[in-house]
Amino acid sequence: MESEYKLLGGAMVTLALATATLVVLPYMQLADVPPSEGLEPYTSQQLRGREVYIKNGCVYCHTQQPRAQAQAPDFKRGWGRAPVAGDYFYDKPHLLGTMRTGPDLLNIGARQPSADWHLGHLYQPRAYTPGSNMPSYPFLFDIKEKAESGDKVVALPPEYAPVGEQVVAKPEALDLVAYLLALDRTYPVNPLPDGTK
Repeated sequence: MESEYKLLGGAMVTLALATATLVVLPYMQLADVPPSEGLEPYTSQQLRGREVYIKNGCVYCHTQQPRAQAQAPDFKRGWGRAPVAGDYFYDKPHLLGTMRTGPDLLNIGARQPSADWHLGHLYQPRAYTPGSNMPSYPFLFDIKEKAESGDKVVALPPEYAPVGEQVVAKPEALDLVAYLLALDRTYPVNPLPDGTK
């Protein structure tokens, strides 16, 4: 019976140390981090687009955390500087991602600032990036014989456009593109007082 108490005690100490190291200490270090200078809160449209991003599983194939130049060639790929904690101030939950089947998207709003490009890419990725393995999202669009007033018509390359019809973005597609365009962390950041970023 005594060995069972020792085992249980050891497990509790291990759990307490792990919780302190992985949860409590990082929280204490980052609890008072302000938003990065230049970072704006998301608009209501961008927040709706963020929900579309989450619901469609974009986070499974895209990260939002370019690595430092010493760790990976992300900067050479044009993905921007490594982020700092303040870059994620308005992101709840954080969508860092774990896998890069597609490119990192933290600065996609700066790399590709065209809403028309994003809409076309969502409708048919291979029309804009040959060989892309990204799925198309046709359910975010309507196919109409004639666009109505206020419709956002997607300009597609002729070989991908439906014959005699027009592709019109639904509000969900417009919201998603607004969110993607908001992913622009290219403003300069100042190092923290201790010299770390």
